Amino acid sequence: MAARSALDRLRATCLALPEAEERETWDLPTFRVRGKIFAMAPGGGTEVWCKAPPGSQAVLVGADPARFFAPPYVGPKGWIGIRLTGRPDWMEVAQLVRRSYRLVAPKRLAALAGE
Repeated sequence: MAARSALDRLRATCLALPEAEERETWDLPTFRVRGKIFAMAPGGGTEVWCKAPPGSQAVLVGADPARFFAPPYVGPKGWIGIRLTGRPDWMEVAQLVRRSYRLVAPKRLAALAGE
């Protein structure tokens, strides 16, 4: 059996969240809850961009610029980019995706997403 691609793993993580859906926008997969984007996968799934709380982008990029970056377009709004090349920490990716989801989802759905 072939190993799952990074995009397949990311897709499974995103779509496991309550009412999450995938929609192609700007020629790339975007993941949404009730029409609001919580994750984007440019570069054919070599990276993911997620919404982050204020200050998180600077902390993550400062701690590990090889893994994290400020993405174009949404970076100035505090979003974080995560490189999925090499051996990504999928537990960490899932945690950051869930946090992004909770930031945009309605409160009832956000509570269902857990930590």
